[in-house]
Amino acid sequence: MSKFHVIGKSVLRKEALAKVTGAARYTNDFSAPGMLHAQLVISPYAHARIVSVATARARQAPGVHAVVTGADCPTLVGEPLADRSPIAVERVRYHGEPVAVVVADAPHQAMRAAQLVQVTYAPLPVVHSPRAALRPDSPLVHEHLGSYERQEGIYPVPETNIANHVRIRKGNMAVGWATSEIVVEATVSFPQSDHVAMENRCAMAEISPDGRVEITSSTQAPYVVREYLSQFFGIDPAKVVVHTPLVGGGFGGKAPVQLEFIAYLASRAVGGRKVKLVNSREQDFITSPVHIGLDASVKLGATRQGRLVAAEIQFLFDGGAYSDRAAIITRAAAQDCTGPYRVDHVHCDAYCMYTNHPYPGPFRGYGHAEMTLAVERAMDMLADRLGLDPLELRRQNAIRPGDTTPTQAELTASTVGDLPQCIDRLKRLMQWDSGPRIEVEGYKVRAKGVSCFWKTSSTPTNAGAGAVLLFLPDGRVSLVCGAVEIGQGSKSVLAQIVAEKLKMDPDQVQVEMEVNTATCPEHWKTVASRTTLLVGRAALAAAEDALIQLKNVGATVLRCPTEDLEVGYGRVYVRANPQVGVDVAAVAHGYSYPDGRTVGGKVIGRGSYIMEHLTKLDPETGKGVPGPEWGVGAQAVEVEFDTRECTYRILRATTVVDAGVVLNYRAARGQITGGMNMGLSFAAGEGFVFAADGTIQNPQLRTYRVHRYGDHPVYLVDFVETPHLEAPYGLRGIGEHGVIGMPAALANSLTLAAGVPLNRLPLTPETIWRAQQEGKGDPFQF
Repeated sequence: MSKFHVIGKSVLRKEALAKVTGAARYTNDFSAPGMLHAQLVISPYAHARIVSVATARARQAPGVHAVVTGADCPTLVGEPLADRSPIAVERVRYHGEPVAVVVADAPHQAMRAAQLVQVTYAPLPVVHSPRAALRPDSPLVHEHLGSYERQEGIYPVPETNIANHVRIRKGNMAVGWATSEIVVEATVSFPQSDHVAMENRCAMAEISPDGRVEITSSTQAPYVVREYLSQFFGIDPAKVVVHTPLVGGGFGGKAPVQLEFIAYLASRAVGGRKVKLVNSREQDFITSPVHIGLDASVKLGATRQGRLVAAEIQFLFDGGAYSDRAAIITRAAAQDCTGPYRVDHVHCDAYCMYTNHPYPGPFRGYGHAEMTLAVERAMDMLADRLGLDPLELRRQNAIRPGDTTPTQAELTASTVGDLPQCIDRLKRLMQWDSGPRIEVEGYKVRAKGVSCFWKTSSTPTNAGAGAVLLFLPDGRVSLVCGAVEIGQGSKSVLAQIVAEKLKMDPDQVQVEMEVNTATCPEHWKTVASRTTLLVGRAALAAAEDALIQLKNVGATVLRCPTEDLEVGYGRVYVRANPQVGVDVAAVAHGYSYPDGRTVGGKVIGRGSYIMEHLTKLDPETGKGVPGPEWGVGAQAVEVEFDTRECTYRILRATTVVDAGVVLNYRAARGQITGGMNMGLSFAAGEGFVFAADGTIQNPQLRTYRVHRYGDHPVYLVDFVETPHLEAPYGLRGIGEHGVIGMPAALANSLTLAAGVPLNRLPLTPETIWRAQQEGKGDPFQF
């Protein structure tokens, strides 16, 4: 039997009823009398000089109150490099970049007036890819890179297109190559794509006469919005309040700050009146931050027995027109560059490259799905060259406690879990022993591909969170925290954590859904699969604080030492005689005796948590401890491939992940399954199509192919449980992990089925056909 009261149970989501009945309110559902509406004017060019912006006709249009251009606010914003104007100044650097914003009484008036803004452009040469950006003769996307303000730990290279260069140096490469008996090299390409969240990005801004700035936004990072508005526009942070209701999906794309800046500027231009700015779907695709792309090469050296010895890796991330989080994604991928394998000699150079593509934000996996494709394609090549079973090769080299990461962090069972066990379970679930490739009727074959993955977070070394517990009159509790509910179910799991500590039903734990930066305890961001760790630890601390207070009052009422008391099931009671006790509801607000005397007071539990023992990476070697633990897992995909038409069906997708301790089984399975679908979707069909002039040709759901009903395979999910000792009840964050290995597993299965190396995503029938035309001879030679 489980040792837990609530942990491990499949508890209903706290916001489920509101969502299924349509009562849930998102940012765009809020309105107010007199509210104005904004519309963006965006660039039709990927790279051009702005010759002029004529706004006179737009200003005279019906209902228009203001037209704001980059000249009205030349401030540079951005993290970790301040390299971007909220509205373009002098140059546009990607197709879809905001050039002006029109503010009017109604959305249709703003839209019509936006069409009257006349912008004259002088086109400039376009940088089409990270590899092209690296060439010495490439046009510079940013000519003044060396002058930008930057945060510590970011290393741009002036007079190049390199926004950040991360070095990882472990061991001795001369020894590594001398020891290697077999060497393979893989080169892969992973295009930019979109997050395709159901809710388009939206922000509202209002400035009070006293200077108070109120922002309501569909953001994953309300406290960062507050910080950046204060930092870049010189506003007292105490006067910036950010509200975030339920968010209709984010997947990392709503962590960057973009529309909030523009909404603030629009409100400022109309005397502080409330202004709402909502992306159209097309603008959400190309104007706001996208999913990062990657060109990569991985060279692996191994012994003839299959032991990995050396890895030489180059990552060229498509950072688009502005670095934003792409610079940090580059570092995150570099620090885990070898995948979940022990490699003693590692040389990795990871670059965030400026191109004339949209700029990326975080995306579920934070660079790991991209880099895992490169590593896992190389691993399959190595298995083929050695004549080894691909799963056995991975198990033989699986990272284990006692090994070190590429950044030389020492691992324990708590910090790395059990990858070999994940591989063993995957092998049984996917029936690997029945054969990786089977001929079936006609022109069809069935093939299975595998991949392994790992990920640690790339948070600030002091990332933390706070939580407050308030007791309601009937004995229920209310949890107030800064976690944003983006559909991942964090609020429900946090309620389980509190309920477990207080020994109460999760239905008795009310969780505040909206985040208000003026009243909710601060939380770093709702990203990186860290929310349940950070806020969960804070909530545990708040519950412990409340327990101490309840026992102190209870000890007075029951006339016994506090150490003799327990709290649970709605009562404070004597451990040795549970029938002697008092209801929590009677003591949580001060206990009143029959004669009117009162003891105690309002019980308010307060808790906070901050990650400790993390270090920054050494700029020359990358040595350091970037995260609290590494989540590991193994994945597989089985396809049925038509060798004549190059079409295929995905039959089964399997994931086994070390979840530490599963807090809510159905929620955890849903997280993993949703991630698997997402990984298969952008591997099989998603990706921007760029024209020769750098413009995006598929900025609509009609032309941008995501998985739809009927595309889904059978999903198989299982969990290994190796507790992470620092986390609440031993959990590990798994919100991103279903995504990470899916593209690699699909590429490996289709490579086996089609008989040619498939190293360029998306894996459409045309991509496979072209690879077959180009791939004469040995499919593993490049």
